[in-house]
Amino acid sequence: MKMLNSSTFHPDYFLLMGIPGLEESHLLLSIPFGIMYIMDLFGNSLLILVIGRNETLHQPMYLFLVILATCDVLLSSTTVPKTLCIFWFNSHAISFNGCIVQTFFIHFNFATESSILVTMAYDRYYAICHPLTYTSTITGSFIRRIIIFALLRSFCIITPFVFLLKRLPYEGSNVIEHTYCEHMSMARLATADILVNVVYGLTMAACVTGVDMILIVVSYVVIIKAVLRLRSSEARLKAFNTCVSHVCVIILFYIPAFFSFIIHRVGHKYISIQFHILLANLYVIVPPMMNPIIYGVKMREIRQRVVAMFCRA
Repeated sequence: MKMLNSSTFHPDYFLLMGIPGLEESHLLLSIPFGIMYIMDLFGNSLLILVIGRNETLHQPMYLFLVILATCDVLLSSTTVPKTLCIFWFNSHAISFNGCIVQTFFIHFNFATESSILVTMAYDRYYAICHPLTYTSTITGSFIRRIIIFALLRSFCIITPFVFLLKRLPYEGSNVIEHTYCEHMSMARLATADILVNVVYGLTMAACVTGVDMILIVVSYVVIIKAVLRLRSSEARLKAFNTCVSHVCVIILFYIPAFFSFIIHRVGHKYISIQFHILLANLYVIVPPMMNPIIYGVKMREIRQRVVAMFCRA
């Protein structure tokens, strides 16, 4: 039986049910989830360590990788530990405020990482299209301003979610059919009109993710045009090579998130809840796990530093 605060009609806790219908497979599912999370922590920590210890890598492109790796660790660590507790220990309860905090940091980390990916696209655009002024434009102070702007933008956009959820009464069920708390999964439990939540969520998704994706696409259209104008095939190949890893990371980040967003708001009537929850979990753990692998394979400088570090060890 849930306890209800009579003044605000907020439950003391919610129950995260994991993946409904696959309860018997929770322990089996925890194995790939646990392995991917360990790979995520190890890979991103190694990336941060390698770049941090090598002064020759203290360049804008690599510093952006450090920020991206930090966002990846925070994004997966916000959800996966609780998911594993559900799978391993049947620890379904999460406090109302804990659910709010988890919701905030999931969306905050996603918005911040999206900003960093746009900045990395701009960095590649400037490096390829304006190489002579690159070092004088993409400076340490520029990077600091970008980081501050990304954090402030994410905070200003995501904070209203907290107030929109807190204003709602939750006098009905306190069972969330998911492995973690998310804005719409909480809002749907409210016993009041959630139109404002739906409209704000859609608007922010369009203004943040939509605008970021457009800026990235425009950057790469300009980059491709500039690369194709190069006379040397070797120069064209080298220029394309510097962008491949970033494009792979962008695809891994946006595509699962986009499908999860659409299914959650439109396709939940046509797509099984098991598929939706699995996809929602994959988009917070697979991209963070794959990003250091992609950059390690595609970027020779990082690969050499990692090999040298293990050889010394």
